[in-house]
Amino acid sequence: MKMQSLDGEWELFGFPQRTSPVKCPADLEGRAPLPATVPGEAPLALSRAGLLPADLFQGLHMQRLRPYEFYEWWYRRRFKGAEAMGPGERAVLVFEGVDCAAEYYLNGTRFGQSENAFIAHEFDVTELLRAGENELAVRLASPIETAAARAGSTPAVTRSHPGCAESLRLRRPPSSYGWDILCRGVTCGLWRGVRLEWRGPHRVAQMYLTTLHIQKDSRAARLRLFYVFETPALAAGLRYRLEGFLADQAAPAFTYEKELWFHAGSEEFGIENPRLWWPSGYGEQPLYRVRLSLWENDALLCERWDTLGVRTVKLERTEVTTAETPGKFRFYVNGEPILCKGSNWVPLCAFHSLDAGRYEKAVGMLRDTHCNIVRCWGGNVYEDHAFFELCDRYGILVWQDFAMACSLYPRDESFAAQLRAEARAVIQKLRQHPSLALWSGDNECDDSYAGAGLDPNRNLLTRELLRLEVENHDGARDYLPSSPYRGPTWAAGQGQTAEAHLWGPRDYFKSAFYTDSRACFVSEVGYHGCPNRASMERFLSPDALWPQGPKPWLGNAEWFLHASSFLAREDGPWAGRNQLMANQIAEMFGHIPEDLDDFVLASQLVQAEALKFFIESARLRKWESGGVIWWNLLDGWPQFSDAVVDWYWGKKLAYDWVKRAQRPLHLMFREPEDWYIALVAGNDSLQPRAGHYRVRNAESGETVLEGAFAAPANENQTVARLRVCSGERRLLCIEWESEGERGRSHYLHGKPPFPSYRGLWELLKAVYQGESPAETAGA
Repeated sequence: MKMQSLDGEWELFGFPQRTSPVKCPADLEGRAPLPATVPGEAPLALSRAGLLPADLFQGLHMQRLRPYEFYEWWYRRRFKGAEAMGPGERAVLVFEGVDCAAEYYLNGTRFGQSENAFIAHEFDVTELLRAGENELAVRLASPIETAAARAGSTPAVTRSHPGCAESLRLRRPPSSYGWDILCRGVTCGLWRGVRLEWRGPHRVAQMYLTTLHIQKDSRAARLRLFYVFETPALAAGLRYRLEGFLADQAAPAFTYEKELWFHAGSEEFGIENPRLWWPSGYGEQPLYRVRLSLWENDALLCERWDTLGVRTVKLERTEVTTAETPGKFRFYVNGEPILCKGSNWVPLCAFHSLDAGRYEKAVGMLRDTHCNIVRCWGGNVYEDHAFFELCDRYGILVWQDFAMACSLYPRDESFAAQLRAEARAVIQKLRQHPSLALWSGDNECDDSYAGAGLDPNRNLLTRELLRLEVENHDGARDYLPSSPYRGPTWAAGQGQTAEAHLWGPRDYFKSAFYTDSRACFVSEVGYHGCPNRASMERFLSPDALWPQGPKPWLGNAEWFLHASSFLAREDGPWAGRNQLMANQIAEMFGHIPEDLDDFVLASQLVQAEALKFFIESARLRKWESGGVIWWNLLDGWPQFSDAVVDWYWGKKLAYDWVKRAQRPLHLMFREPEDWYIALVAGNDSLQPRAGHYRVRNAESGETVLEGAFAAPANENQTVARLRVCSGERRLLCIEWESEGERGRSHYLHGKPPFPSYRGLWELLKAVYQGESPAETAGA
């Protein structure tokens, strides 16, 4: 198949939609365009042209986008078509991402429209394409004006995330309307690539290869191939061939060949001695390059290449858990239980055309911190193949929400039709990736139903529509209706959800809210951490950095906006998040620092200790707990947040704390019980581990415990017990060596308030001397 990229330089025209003088591409003649880049978005073009500030994320600049929310935008580009097309070839324009309500024109003729920013749109333009120069134009309607025109049809029962009522009708990223973790940036643009394809008469339209079963001794596996071929006629002599190649082998590791009787079908077959794909920490990630080809006698008609990871993945779960009948929420890969440790994945950027440029470094940080799972949160876009390919390579399981969050969406046929088409396209696009482990209907929409006094189980969007699409077009993965899922048993008041988001009062991280939770899996939990001073100096103006007064974070429009309260004032949504950050400092240290450097250090220490505690709590409750997915790795713009890495790639202290706590082998203390704390070796791997440990008092250097330890494969083992007094406060340094690997951690014993964040920091630096913990402004 031949392909011509149409990425690069385009022309852009913008007009207030209600008074726009342009009705068709011909009306653009004589008007001065802005230079624009595809992939891209209109605000970025305005910024490059000097019509908006160069750094849109600095100060209050994002508020300057509000007038442009009511604009329509025209993208235009001229290109040369093919000089000649082969027999049976068709010309197809492919738009990978268009935000959002669009009309398409080629050489002045309207050839299509679309209204979904999440999925690709394809159009056969064979009859319109010229051999010489062509003009392609795309009109993007204002998302706000488009939603306003449909406001009258919105059911009264709908609810939106605070301040996001415009988000309910159009299928574009929910968080772009303003969220507690992202700025408001209601954009328009061709945010992913555009290309022209010349497709021949023969094509592999679909190829889906799954692992059905693996023998216990791993000497054989059974696979299933589903295929759809586009071919003009089924004739004698047509056959298809499937081949699987490992990277280190020239000959195919397996081959399956059969006569083609019909355009679509499925076959099961066995392969010998498969190399299995495992999550990080549990084994390797071998990937097969698979080729499906169609042949007529000895002539190759078409082929398609993809990737296969031979593995099975299963989620074993109960709807609820109770003290009398403990529930379960546990992933199994290749039949082995996996203790999940990972991050929620939020938008990489408020301008999604820039997402792809951040993939490699961001996923590399997941790998560096020993994450074996990532949850793609429902307020985001669906990430592209490049993201999943990195997760395939690094052994990071992907929990994928469908793109709905914190709302009651319309349940009429119009919305259902959009969602059905979206789900089908996304499933078919991503299902071949071995890292993809779970489909989830939404983020917290069951909570929205329950909060409105409605039964979440009457939401047919997630209980029927999405479930059927997953079953029909995947079939190899489990489906969770909502996160957290409030099913019929929960609705009848017979237990707490087995999988939970632990937010609550956001008080001390060892409060009863956290320690008394019996959730079998925590898929959201986080704690605020102030960004590094160097980062704050980049996104706050000098006067707003740390104003004079008792509470510099209050009455400060820039701090509010970057909280992220998009109204930038004290009465706006999410304006209390900075005070929450300050309260969490006071909770642990008894007061709030008056100096900015001290504020940053204290805040980051609190966040680091909190995330370490959340991760270790999940590990210490293995297998009562199936894991934890904390909130979150990385910011999508400069802000005060729960992320452990800020927009500028500045690592907070929590980054190193998380990295140490998530290693496959980790030694940690349980909280005090009956005057003792127990030292536990956590082994999240399929190999038994043994070694030597030592525990020292970090202040005096005295050794308080020392000896040998052994932890069975994929299990915890209590190593020793240490007598303590709950009235004392001390920092313990834990060191160990196993099979040439050295590890180090710490345990902060005692109850708050702790007297000195500076004193604690000095002790911690001594504990980790030579390991270079992340620097802060107070370091």
